[in-house]
Amino acid sequence: MGLFKVRKNKRFSYTPKYYNGEGNPYEMKHKFDDYRQTVGNNSGLKRKIVNAYDDYTRNPNKEANKRVLIIIAVLILVFLFVIDFDLSIFLKK
Repeated sequence: MGLFKVRKNKRFSYTPKYYNGEGNPYEMKHKFDDYRQTVGNNSGLKRKIVNAYDDYTRNPNKEANKRVLIIIAVLILVFLFVIDFDLSIFLKK
């Protein structure tokens, strides 16, 4: 009679309009992921830090590396200012 039967979901064989048949069409991937070591299956904090450092040192654009260091230094100084840290301990009297 069909009162106690569960309906099955319908299955459709849908393919996206511009799918050319390579890989998963629903996978979201950045175009530079193939060139980075930090993207992927990294297990452990030490491996992540080592991969990030290697990726940073192998960057051919040295100006970007300097810019990152300057931004980090400014953010640290702003943080120290916000928590009212006394910088006079680093100066000689």
